[in-house]
Amino acid sequence: MSLRARLLLTLGVSLALLWGVAAAWLLSDLEKKFVETLDQRLAQSARMVAGLVLQLPEDVWEQSQTRSLSIPPIEGLACQVHSPRGDIIARTHANMDTILAPGERGHAYRQEGDTTWRVFTYERGDLVITTADRMDERDMLLSDVFRVAVVPFVVALTGSLIALWVVVWRGLAPLSRLRESLASRHPEALAPVSTYGVPKEIKPLIDTLNGLLVRIQQTIVREQRFTNDAAHELRTPLTAIKTHLQVAQRAEGDVAKEALRCAEAGVVRLAHTLDQLLTLARVEGRMRFDDGEPSQVAEIVEFAIADSVATAGQCQPPAHVPHVCVAMPRELAITALRNLLDNALHHGADDLPVVLTVQPSPDQRHVTFTVHDQGSGVDDATLKQLTQRFWRVSKQQGSGLGLAIVAAIVERFGGWVSFENVESGGFSAHLSIPILPDPILFTSSLPTPTGGD
Repeated sequence: MSLRARLLLTLGVSLALLWGVAAAWLLSDLEKKFVETLDQRLAQSARMVAGLVLQLPEDVWEQSQTRSLSIPPIEGLACQVHSPRGDIIARTHANMDTILAPGERGHAYRQEGDTTWRVFTYERGDLVITTADRMDERDMLLSDVFRVAVVPFVVALTGSLIALWVVVWRGLAPLSRLRESLASRHPEALAPVSTYGVPKEIKPLIDTLNGLLVRIQQTIVREQRFTNDAAHELRTPLTAIKTHLQVAQRAEGDVAKEALRCAEAGVVRLAHTLDQLLTLARVEGRMRFDDGEPSQVAEIVEFAIADSVATAGQCQPPAHVPHVCVAMPRELAITALRNLLDNALHHGADDLPVVLTVQPSPDQRHVTFTVHDQGSGVDDATLKQLTQRFWRVSKQQGSGLGLAIVAAIVERFGGWVSFENVESGGFSAHLSIPILPDPILFTSSLPTPTGGD
């Protein structure tokens, strides 16, 4: 059932039920008041007749001893006056002796044939006055009153249901327009849905939908960029491998061996580039990275140095390592720090070691890993391009993804990375990661990527 039908059914039934209960209540009170009013009219008629009879002259009373007086009939009423001995002194109808006979005081019902009468007996002095109403005439009058009272209710209920239908239809019209707009959109159209003229109750829904469209667009852009990057970066090593293998097939001796060695080096470079691409795609996606171990700073430093390309003496470890945990899965923290170390080892001075220091922030909310090399540094234009994908200072080294992976990791987990040329000489990279007040365990779904820059 649609929302519009559900609203119309629920509100319509509720409205009809409420109007029906109100009408039944009103008609019940109306009937009670109607009966009370007619009974009072019957009693008042008896009292009025008693008053009139007592004011008759003496000669009229003398005539009543020989024959009954005739009282002018009141429309819809019958009346009869009895003496203390039970004789009829006066009456309006001569053929209603049974109905108008004296009885118990007050109101009562009497039956004559198929006709029911409402009778009232009144005593005043020595007189007994009986008045009566036909119940069928009362019922007919009550039906007329009900008809007059019910018609406005029916008209009001009908008008309310029509107004309800119009209001619900117009109120849900924005949802219909939104549905039609989404149905007519091109499958590849990911532009935000317009919120112009939309009620404030529906605006959060559209804002959420627009947020979903933005995330879908970002995902598609990432996938397209990954595909383009992979096609661009894998074409060159694959071509080189194919060329070296062709040379090895045609040549012999040292030439063939050299061609095979170059092909093998191309395969290694290709595998390294693939690992880096997959790592970057997973970091930019929504995959969880947990290995069930707290990210201790000391272990991050130890494993990052061990996994880097540094040989003995090429990397100087920090003299002091704070005993804290970072708010980042351990494997990603190791990958980020290792890539910075590999970048410094590739581009720093060959005869001077890379210096690694670890320093917590004064507010104990972040810890900063600083990797400093003794190289010549980079110019300002190059400094702004360091985290771009596949950007290299040297065309012969690396895949150009190492620093892009570092930037993607810290962006996802609330950290940051910065680079600077040191005035005293050399180049420094600063990796800042949020600190956890207590160790948090992570569960892993990604193997440790290998390779550096």
